[in-house]
Amino acid sequence: MEVRSIHKYARISPYKAREVTREIQGLPVSAALDLLAFTPKKAAFLISKTLKSAIANAENNANLKPDGLVVKEAIVGEGPTLKRIMARARGSASRILKRTSHIRIVLSDEISIETRETRKAKRKQENKATKKQMKSEATESVGAEPEKKAAKPKQSANRKK
Repeated sequence: MEVRSIHKYARISPYKAREVTREIQGLPVSAALDLLAFTPKKAAFLISKTLKSAIANAENNANLKPDGLVVKEAIVGEGPTLKRIMARARGSASRILKRTSHIRIVLSDEISIETRETRKAKRKQENKATKKQMKSEATESVGAEPEKKAAKPKQSANRKK
């Protein structure tokens, strides 16, 4: 079962908030709350509020226990931008863009827990597999090159006659 919570019109740039949401995706709820508590950014506070709201929704509306919940998605979308003006030299003005964002967190109890360590191990295995594949292709191409070199002098000898 999936449970979600949305914080609309949060007064933070989506770019800044996405840095924090990338860290909590795929983590269990308890680990995500711990990570957000010790992250020294404004976005961490706003995201933790949204996460706590999603946990409360899961407990009260869906009758789920927070121990088995995992952060399935943590998405930050752009909200409306407030346009302001700041005075500049010689009577001109420049525009200031005050960006807002919509923070959406989806919790699930069905997804398997995937931590950062398991993701790193997966990437290492994929890298090793690609390196082995590249080495095997390189050895195959090295074996084919001497045959091509031997064939070239025969062609040039035919042209001279």
